[in-house]
Amino acid sequence: MCFHSKQTADAQTLKNRFKAKLKSPDLMVQSENYNGFEHPKTPVITNEDPGIIQTFHWGLLPPWARDTTMQNNTLNARIETIREKPAFQPVLHQKCLILLTGFYEWKHLDAKTKEKYVVGINDNEPFAVAGLWSRWRNPRTSELMETYAMITTEARGIMREIHNTKYRMPVILQKENEEAWLMGKSTAKLEWENVQGLKL
Repeated sequence: MCFHSKQTADAQTLKNRFKAKLKSPDLMVQSENYNGFEHPKTPVITNEDPGIIQTFHWGLLPPWARDTTMQNNTLNARIETIREKPAFQPVLHQKCLILLTGFYEWKHLDAKTKEKYVVGINDNEPFAVAGLWSRWRNPRTSELMETYAMITTEARGIMREIHNTKYRMPVILQKENEEAWLMGKSTAKLEWENVQGLKL
């Protein structure tokens, strides 16, 4: 599964790459390590506003959630079982692009030793991972939170060597297939052939 990612591209690079405007440039934060368990706000593009880059919290809260305690369990959504999970069923039509320049995985060398890898595409180039998003209102405070889950699939190519225990990886979209994912026109295609993993 994927619980750590990074986004180090500047605002102009993201705007050029994804042909979208920033909803609020002052909220655009670059980070070498987004820790999913801290539920950071990271850049996304939704099917509701495909021309706008926004920042949503990592860890999806479905509309029926009573509080935020379930977020640690909704950082990722397995594509094989996504339609069966109550948390994701209400938002299957709410697709998003999660904008990254990399994510982190650990390769198990033995029972006690792991190597950390950063995984990306073409020398820190921004790319999109498939996601689902949700708009949740806190029933106690009426605060509105916008959240997302990262969709994962079976590891392929070099990712089978790196994530060598659970064999998972994010669904990295081909550039020409990003709009199709947002609009629900086709099944996502992986860009795994170009994925590169560097040991840290």
